[in-house]
Amino acid sequence: MIIALVVISFVIGSIPTGLLIAKTRGIDLRKIGSGNIGTTNVLRAMGKEAALVTLAGDMAKGVIPVMIARHFFQDAGSQIVGFGIEKLHFFMSDQQSVISGLAGIVAILGHNFSIFLKFKGGKGVATSLGVALAISPYAALLTATIWLLTFRHTGYSSLSALVSFGLLPLSVYLTDNSREKILTATVIAILIFIRHKSNINRLIQGTEHRMSSK
Repeated sequence: MIIALVVISFVIGSIPTGLLIAKTRGIDLRKIGSGNIGTTNVLRAMGKEAALVTLAGDMAKGVIPVMIARHFFQDAGSQIVGFGIEKLHFFMSDQQSVISGLAGIVAILGHNFSIFLKFKGGKGVATSLGVALAISPYAALLTATIWLLTFRHTGYSSLSALVSFGLLPLSVYLTDNSREKILTATVIAILIFIRHKSNINRLIQGTEHRMSSK
């Protein structure tokens, strides 16, 4: 079951929502703006309506695998024997949350390294927010609020993602205080920083593209 969950989560995460929406308008998103397939580049290429649809679709890619894991692993302890995950019981008692977090992280990796795009993809911000929403709704709301406030004051989408998701483990601690969920949040934050490496360099150099915060 764990293997099936990982495969399903990766495939769901791999669906290139923004690219598919752009294709309906005859646009190759990879040849416009940053070339990224995420919400920000869709906003640049096609406007707010298409960006909102992309945001919803990419968030759903994070929510659905977590919901699947939660449904099929309600009695997690009896289903994961043989995979070594049961050993986590010594320091993580909520094994269902561990498996749900695993499904969410794999979905993010699917978005970042899509099987439909020769293992290329986006930066995982919207899908990460979807995973956060599924595992810790209040922390996700706090993350979205921090993103909006940072973007309003700076105009940098990348910086907003780095700040808001960098604080995600703290947001989960403040709203849930679950070791399992904090672990998932920490991995998500690390993935966000890894995927934004080039943005971090441009921010340091002062060459990062600034968007309108209106």
